[in-house]
Amino acid sequence: MAEITITEADQRRSTARILDVREDFEVADGMIPGALHIPMGQLQARFSELDLVVPVIAVCHSGNRSARVADVLNGAGYKADTMAGGMSAWTLAGLPTT
Repeated sequence: MAEITITEADQRRSTARILDVREDFEVADGMIPGALHIPMGQLQARFSELDLVVPVIAVCHSGNRSARVADVLNGAGYKADTMAGGMSAWTLAGLPTT
């Protein structure tokens, strides 16, 4: 697993699956456009929603949960990275949300 910057995540949005692992109440404030929302606690039950050949960028509020999720995904055969600073850094930088 690599920790990538918000700039790298933004540049890779068209070739990677953004996976938002925050809770429902957290995503109500906005998500990265096109992101898939699977709360961390539901991940293993919803692996089938991810494609093994499409790289994953895991995102949470600050980067802690997403790092754990990226480790789990990599252990399950996916190629996953985590976005440093999470949605806090993304929104602070003025990047788009839906």
